[in-house]
Amino acid sequence: MTRSFYHFIMTKRGPNEEVPETLLANLIEQDTLFPKQSQDYHEISHHLEMEGYLPSMSLFDEVWEEYRSGETSV
Repeated sequence: MTRSFYHFIMTKRGPNEEVPETLLANLIEQDTLFPKQSQDYHEISHHLEMEGYLPSMSLFDEVWEEYRSGETSV
């Protein structure tokens, strides 16, 4: 069973918000409307674009690639 992107990104949470992935994880954790069960790139990226809390979607793209590569190696 593949875990959701939300489950994956929650492993990146922490107090050091100078790390971009950590900042993203902390923001997503606070987002009550985030699609927590989704594994769909388009659904998640659309949500992040509409919420507008990322200055650039390139960070999401990088983290998404890490998420996908980790899921294929399981």
